[in-house]
Amino acid sequence: MNLIFFQAAMGVYVLAAAGYIAYFIKPERKTAAVASLWATFAGLILHGAYFGLRWAESGRIPVTNFFEAINFLGMGIVLVFLVMEFRFKIPALGSFMLPLVVLLMMPAALLSSGIEELKPILKSGWLGVHTSLAVLGDAAFAFAFIVSIMYLIQEHQLKTKHLGAIFHRLPPLDVMDTLGYKALSFGWPVFTLGMLTGSVWAESAWGSYWSWDPKETWSLITWVIYLVLLHLRTIGWRGRKMAYLSIAGFVFVLVSFFVISRLGMGKHSF
Repeated sequence: MNLIFFQAAMGVYVLAAAGYIAYFIKPERKTAAVASLWATFAGLILHGAYFGLRWAESGRIPVTNFFEAINFLGMGIVLVFLVMEFRFKIPALGSFMLPLVVLLMMPAALLSSGIEELKPILKSGWLGVHTSLAVLGDAAFAFAFIVSIMYLIQEHQLKTKHLGAIFHRLPPLDVMDTLGYKALSFGWPVFTLGMLTGSVWAESAWGSYWSWDPKETWSLITWVIYLVLLHLRTIGWRGRKMAYLSIAGFVFVLVSFFVISRLGMGKHSF
């Protein structure tokens, strides 16, 4: 039953992405942007229904295999996007964010979606806290990544003095720079809490707060990259340099999520 809601959410996200792209191509189609916004909201409700039903069916928070983790990440990105969109009302964001959500979640449609028995090590109240914080941090980093790409496109338009149609569809550079910073200012502390709660859980489960397994090490590298990025912001770094660093940081997030987590190495191999 829960898979019906997952499939419905995916279908609605695809329609929302198509609508936002149609708006980006022809901004006069404002109804397409409005319809896509509400479609995204409807998709999140369907996604939440999938999440709740799977939780009820499995008896635990559904984030313990790759299929569930991708779904959780996609849902987190949509949530962050909707909060930002309702706050700042920049429809062009949807033209980039929704395709990213569809692209990231597409592998889930090809994976086994069966409910697996929870391994003893995962039977802890820290499971939901740790994973929720870590994934919400990743979702904020995804938002900053998209805004950084938009920033670089807009800056290229200005630098080459080729103020074409795309220029008039994207927000001003200072707006995108601020949006990216706001996302990182939220994402890094949340990601930090995710790492800290993970360490507390590791100590209770394995007797050690930190064991330098591949997932932990890669997460630490990601954490340091974003810490450096935020520090550089305080000493005056803005614009293009920050955009490049934000993109680099999210590449590490993707590698951690889609590669390191799948290597089957270390204590996170479960």
